[in-house]
Amino acid sequence: MTPTKRPLSQLVWTYFTLGIIALAMLLPLIWLISTAFKSPSENIFQFPPRLIPLQPTLQNFVTVWQTNPFGQYLFNSTLVAVLTVALNLLFCSLAAYPLARMQFRGRSTLFTLIVATILIPFQIVMIPLYILVVQLGLRNTYLGLIFPAIASAFGIFLLRQAFQGVPKELEEAARMDGCAELGIWWHVMLPSIRPALVTLAIFVFIGSWSDFLWPLIILDRPEYYTLPLGVAKLAGAFSLDWRLIAAGSVISIAPILLFFLVMQRYIVPTEAGSGVKG
Repeated sequence: MTPTKRPLSQLVWTYFTLGIIALAMLLPLIWLISTAFKSPSENIFQFPPRLIPLQPTLQNFVTVWQTNPFGQYLFNSTLVAVLTVALNLLFCSLAAYPLARMQFRGRSTLFTLIVATILIPFQIVMIPLYILVVQLGLRNTYLGLIFPAIASAFGIFLLRQAFQGVPKELEEAARMDGCAELGIWWHVMLPSIRPALVTLAIFVFIGSWSDFLWPLIILDRPEYYTLPLGVAKLAGAFSLDWRLIAAGSVISIAPILLFFLVMQRYIVPTEAGSGVKG
């Protein structure tokens, strides 16, 4: 059956609406980047706003980098985010695999309880979690930053759904070849759900990189500060010089954009069934 072609006027209106929505979402980011490159002689609050600087300059970035340990902040954020992503992929996949592929008593109840924790706001468990981290001696440590985020109910849910979509024939073929459960999980299941793993990695990386509240609570030593805390510190250090704050913010968000651009190519459906012989 040939699909019905949509009228040209409807297509134009659809793309126009989507363009307006996209522009509204991108304008704050464009203004932020523009402000970061503006010289002190330009009025950043003029209306209508000028999005292209009259005299673009990198001095704001130089000032922020030289007067603050942004290199250390960048290292801290990178270390915490990378380890958080790695541990999330490991623990969430190990938890999701038996929930999806094994039969045991109480499996559905356990999965329901795990998913139900998504409804619990972080603010409710924040104080007990802080007390636990302090008692473990993890305050002002990288492990203290990573510990609360090594696994998530959303990650378990996402990977469990992905595992359920893998054909049973692949699993049965691996068992016939003498593969144990861990071998099936590692050699068969994980490669088959690569798009879900990449999706989870992107969500976890962005969440860890942009997290402000937990590092603010758990850290009081500047050498462990992450980039969000470093940017917040600029507000007091420079008496709300928005050009420098914008420059610090651009430094902070650039790795997120780079990570997404690198990883998005892997968000494609894997042909899990291609290994099944006809």
